[in-house]
Amino acid sequence: MSFLTDLTQRVLRGGTLTKEDALRLYQEEPLEPLSQAADEIRRHFCGSAFDLCTIINAKSGRCSENCAFCAQSAHHPTCVTSYPLLSPNALIQDAKKRKDQGILRYSLVTSGKRLSQEEVDRLCPVIETICREVGISVCVSFGLLEEDQYRQLKEAGVTRVHNNLETSQRYFPALCTTHTFQDKCRAIRAAQAAGLEVCSGGIMGMGETVEDRIDLALSLRDLSIRSVPVNLLNPIPGTPLAQCATLSPDAFRRILAVYRFLLPQAAIRLAGGRGLLPDGGAACFRSGANAAITGDMLTTAGITPETDQDLLKKLGYERRCQHG
Repeated sequence: MSFLTDLTQRVLRGGTLTKEDALRLYQEEPLEPLSQAADEIRRHFCGSAFDLCTIINAKSGRCSENCAFCAQSAHHPTCVTSYPLLSPNALIQDAKKRKDQGILRYSLVTSGKRLSQEEVDRLCPVIETICREVGISVCVSFGLLEEDQYRQLKEAGVTRVHNNLETSQRYFPALCTTHTFQDKCRAIRAAQAAGLEVCSGGIMGMGETVEDRIDLALSLRDLSIRSVPVNLLNPIPGTPLAQCATLSPDAFRRILAVYRFLLPQAAIRLAGGRGLLPDGGAACFRSGANAAITGDMLTTAGITPETDQDLLKKLGYERRCQHG
């Protein structure tokens, strides 16, 4: 039995990979057999379900954090538009538009280290209205909140919190020094303690090593994360990572395939940078990925919901919210 077959069967039987297994899988296996095996694991654990969500930049720019990849950081000379929280009507109308487009999950994303309590208080009635009048699942990405704030958001109707780890614990300080990897983990555990699901992943192509990529997946596994956005770095002029070379589509597929082995039951979600892929991610959706953010990203263009839904039909997927 080959190494790839052995690991595939182990995962299908409910076993897990070690870090050494994952590194060997990543570094030694040819891409096409690896992708086919990842897709087999995806079908076994997730079937034809495809989780399609959309995000809105509900508060933009002037962020106090110095994340090297981010156009919204006040530390970087970028051309991003800055504005405070959008009005309740703007958020509700946008949610209705997305529901009409067939989107099942709607995420409010805000810039900054964390929302203030006053901002959380302002948004809770908006979330309640979206849940009641629009009938769409609501996710939020509000920074490093406390458990009582997460409980407040859950009571308003939020089902999931987004908080990317971004990269491995080892590499994180090279990308951000205004908060820590441990701060991220602490906020994730606070959201889970409040009874919320957590969506967390990272960005590929920021200068990290293969081992960093594996370590990130292992951290997500340790945190029991079941929704994993995987971003392809889109280098933004003015940021410290502006000169990074974009990963090739095949290199990105390899990451996704190995993530499927490490996180077999997760919704592995193509997120930022998907527009850089020549096929819009079609090959990735045959290599273990089974979810996506559709529409525009926070500060960059994305792929339209109509285009995505046509693609999903061709690939035989069914739009369905996974894990809540």
